[in-house]
Amino acid sequence: MSDSNNHKQPTLLDALTPVVFLILLLIASVLLYEDNSSYGANQIALLLAAGVAALIGVKNGYNWKTIEHGIVQGISTALGAILILLAVGSLVGTWLLSGTVPTLIYFGLQLMEPSIFYVATCLICALVSVSIGSSWTTAGTVGVALIGVALGLGLSVEITAGAIISGAYFGDKMSPLSDTTNLAPAVAGTDLFTHIRHMVWTTTPSIILALVIFLVIGLVQSSSNQPVDLSGTLSILDKSFNISIWTLIPLVLVFTMAIKRFPAFPTIMTGALVGGITAMIFQPQAIEAFAGNENHGTIVTSIDAVWRALFDGFKITTENESVNELLSRGGMSSMLNTVWLILCALTFGAVLEHTHLLGRLVGAALGLVHSTSTLIVTVILTCIGINITAGDQYIAIVLPGRMYKAEFQRRGLDSKNLSRTLEDSATITSPLIPWNTCGAYMSGTLGVATWAYLPFCFFNLINPFVSALYGMYNFKIERIQEPAEQA
Repeated sequence: MSDSNNHKQPTLLDALTPVVFLILLLIASVLLYEDNSSYGANQIALLLAAGVAALIGVKNGYNWKTIEHGIVQGISTALGAILILLAVGSLVGTWLLSGTVPTLIYFGLQLMEPSIFYVATCLICALVSVSIGSSWTTAGTVGVALIGVALGLGLSVEITAGAIISGAYFGDKMSPLSDTTNLAPAVAGTDLFTHIRHMVWTTTPSIILALVIFLVIGLVQSSSNQPVDLSGTLSILDKSFNISIWTLIPLVLVFTMAIKRFPAFPTIMTGALVGGITAMIFQPQAIEAFAGNENHGTIVTSIDAVWRALFDGFKITTENESVNELLSRGGMSSMLNTVWLILCALTFGAVLEHTHLLGRLVGAALGLVHSTSTLIVTVILTCIGINITAGDQYIAIVLPGRMYKAEFQRRGLDSKNLSRTLEDSATITSPLIPWNTCGAYMSGTLGVATWAYLPFCFFNLINPFVSALYGMYNFKIERIQEPAEQA
């Protein structure tokens, strides 16, 4: 497959051309299609930019077979994430039918005080994510319910999504169960718990600042908003579903499997199937209303309803239009546009990587490094740039980790500084890019456009700046400890 002997090294102009082309197309996409830009226009922009990168690769001696093989490899790395995404769609569908999400919304509407809702949302998601080590599972389960509670309380779903993502990524970043928390120290060359302890210095002030902002927003909004009458929504939920603690069985099961480190896809798919079984046992009325055929009360009706919820989501019709919008969603089909976006983004990233255009960009960044402070800032900007261009947080951790590891050693900097910086930038900013696998997932799962929730992901926005400030002032930047006899 390789024809490496005939390759020319790409110039910086070669590397910048497809990136600038993509940026111009994405700007045009947003100007023309606004909130709908991620439903086709961005995908075309990514594929056209990938075509430009491929043409440059051919000019530099790569044949199409080599580039195509790279694309297949690049896409294959995300197939696990795509399967998880589809499974979450099924889980949302059956958890609505089973009453799991409606039960969480029902109790949440009664227990949540609007003034502290945003800060409580961030804290709940942080605790859940630390426990299970997965921002995706947190958003796909508790996050979906909290979006429903926000709609019921008349609060902003955009700010709520920002609070969910802030909490979920705090936990994903700090949990020893998280894949990125294990990947970053492995790439940088340090151990897991040294990495986590070192991250406390940048992560703690970032999450405290985020919580304070969410608290202030909640207090300001509650002082200016009129009280919301929840009796109608609660009555419809009570009438449409059997609200019971037993409907939370699928939620408990998923969290238990996640804590015990079962793989994500079978865990979420099991939760979706158990949600279907729970619906058949506890929600015969909801099944009959959803099935809408003459076989009421039969096993065929139940199977039909669960099957449809798995692939096409749940839909409800009541006299309250906001409740209909709140509870009509899910299914694998709801995630297909997100899968389309991820495939196109990974195609562009794979062409850049396998034609060495991405490596050329990172290599150029090394030329800007003159001190420890500029090294830290350069790593942060590189990780964010790769999240934008390659569309995948794992590439944004691994590639800069490999590229900058030797430079950290040369400067006598402990490798835990590199692993922390990778997480402070690559992991944290991935859900802020609409075509990144994480951004596409969060948008598709929570039902809020990435550009809409981005300004409210305070933890994700603050953390890279805190990390950069630490680097600029050489605060908590640890040096390699020399043996006593060499000191």
